[in-house]
Amino acid sequence: MKVVDLSGKTALITGGSSGLGLAIAREFVICGASVCILARDGSRVAAAVDQLSQIGPQKVIGYACDITDQKQTAEVMRQATRATGAFDILVNNAGSSYRRNVDELTTDDMIADMDLKVFANMRLVQACLPHMREQRWGRIINIVSIGGKVPGGGSAPTALSRSSGITWTKVLATELAPDGILVNALCIGKIKSGQWERRYEASQKTQSYDDFLAPTAATIPLGRLGESVELANVACFLASDLASYVTGVALNVDGGLCPVT
Repeated sequence: MKVVDLSGKTALITGGSSGLGLAIAREFVICGASVCILARDGSRVAAAVDQLSQIGPQKVIGYACDITDQKQTAEVMRQATRATGAFDILVNNAGSSYRRNVDELTTDDMIADMDLKVFANMRLVQACLPHMREQRWGRIINIVSIGGKVPGGGSAPTALSRSSGITWTKVLATELAPDGILVNALCIGKIKSGQWERRYEASQKTQSYDDFLAPTAATIPLGRLGESVELANVACFLASDLASYVTGVALNVDGGLCPVT
């Protein structure tokens, strides 16, 4: 039986110190990859590196980095490359669900969200490309959301940046296919994460966490929110040679919630 094997590969994961990014990093290490995580909170990065380092012998490093800061990111990439070698796999996961109603929206809101989710993504892709092209093998996975396909009212600017991320994925996939570099997006739906835990903590907590999630779960065809490991498993597949003929896909990981494929 085939299993996901990432042995000998090195992955860079943004937003990798907690939540979905950390879940992806954990599964990558379990599958044999060395991992470098980037996130803004240095203490969380250190805790995540310590946690991941206990899984296996692979190298795990992390850096506190605001990827919207071009100079800081360039220096961190230089340090990371010296420490681990060049990156075979890039997972662009940084970003949050920043929403505003149209009458509250500012140009600065839009620019900030695009800078984090699109322009920083672009710069990291450019930094990883020379090595991927040289070895004629690479994987780029962009974590977006189903809101990029079916946006709702009040969902700007995040829906606009996520839809741009889907388009960016398709552009890259077409352009980089001759170099052996596969590029895909994972469109997440409602998956358990720190965001949902914070919402529960902010509520009056008159019910259990599961009961708090129940109305949301009822809107999902599978009847439940996803687990972070379920997203991570799909990312592992796309990062591996098992997905060697899959590129340019914006794959829903949402329990059937999104009406658009």
